[in-house]
Amino acid sequence: MKAAVRKWEAVREFALSLPEAVEEFPWGPEDCVVKVNKKIFVFLGNTDAPGLSVKLKDEALHGHAMTAPGAAPSGYGLGKAGWVSVPLAAKGAPSAEVLCEWVEESYRTVCLKRHLRELDARIGTTG
Repeated sequence: MKAAVRKWEAVREFALSLPEAVEEFPWGPEDCVVKVNKKIFVFLGNTDAPGLSVKLKDEALHGHAMTAPGAAPSGYGLGKAGWVSVPLAAKGAPSAEVLCEWVEESYRTVCLKRHLRELDARIGTTG
């Protein structure tokens, strides 16, 4: 469980490092989300049950995420829009590095063009 919490913390820290990302608790202290431009790009829940939900429109990334142990389309109809929920405590759960890639992809699906420009400038790529 400690490894899962460390991954959760690393993913949260990464998500909050993205341009103009903000943390909110819309349903109480147990439900952490990270937003950009008032749109959620990652549901983090809490450290009691470490996991995350991300929006992956890229078919290869979505397919990869769905192979993670315990992964499932997100509830409340979000799965139909490409959201995937991944528990972090399962044996064989993805590494923090892979999870952060998915978080970045989810961020890119909801952020504004100026956020993309800032992110790409930060990491030295062109969009």
